Amino acid sequence: MQKTLLSFGHGYSARALARLLLPQGWRVIGTTRSEAKAETIRDEGAEALIWPGSDLAEALSTATHILISASPGPEGDPVLNAARAQIEGSRPEWVGYLSTTGVYGDHNGGWVDETADLTPATRRGQMRVEAESAWQALAADADLPLHIFRLAGIYGPGRGPFAKVRAGTARRIIKPGQVFSRIHVEDIAQVLAASIARPNPGAIYNLCDDDPAPPEDVIAYAAQLLGVPVPPAIDYEAADMTPMARSFYAESKRVRNERIKAELGVVLRYKNYRDGLRALLGDDS
Repeated sequence: MQKTLLSFGHGYSARALARLLLPQGWRVIGTTRSEAKAETIRDEGAEALIWPGSDLAEALSTATHILISASPGPEGDPVLNAARAQIEGSRPEWVGYLSTTGVYGDHNGGWVDETADLTPATRRGQMRVEAESAWQALAADADLPLHIFRLAGIYGPGRGPFAKVRAGTARRIIKPGQVFSRIHVEDIAQVLAASIARPNPGAIYNLCDDDPAPPEDVIAYAAQLLGVPVPPAIDYEAADMTPMARSFYAESKRVRNERIKAELGVVLRYKNYRDGLRALLGDDS
């Protein structure tokens, strides 16, 4: 039977996984809400399904693996809301849910691992906690092989700081003690592929690199790589920021990633932001 991935909300991270699976003979079906995005999915060698709006029966009947990367909203998880009964009746070998390290909340720069309490500091984080719980409940009821992946800040081709640094719009916002964990999209893809190869239903994995760092350090390093002046420092309290941007600074923590290495044998391609930015420079130039 051909391995088939049904990817709900086939976005940035899911597309990176598809780039690993398609050359191995997989069939990949990605859902999207727009025809324009569907064309992009097809151009990359996967099949596109406009959803909601299309019947999921054929896709679910053939899917050996299911990936959920659609974000929850105030009404809950959109995939469960629209397709819970159909998913309950499916029999995949592996189900992956992409969550966020935001579920851990603020730890004043301290370290967290997968056993840490879930104390999100933002409404977005709380919705992720609720979505994780809903998927875990479904997995228990329907005996689904669920794996949860908590992603740190994602960067990669097209999602690096270079464009803003070149344009002079990047800012080094300074909040003492603030650190973020990050993960290159190619490392997300390889962790998902490793889990597919070595499933462990019920497992939860943090996806991040080895070097949590202050955000201003990342901007400064990007400027150094480009050979342009480092943007001036701006105090967090005085910075003009949107409520969304400011909310990211409500949490400071260092995320541990030992489990992906010990259980899945993952060797990160980009162990820190410096490795990642150097690799991106050619892609974004």
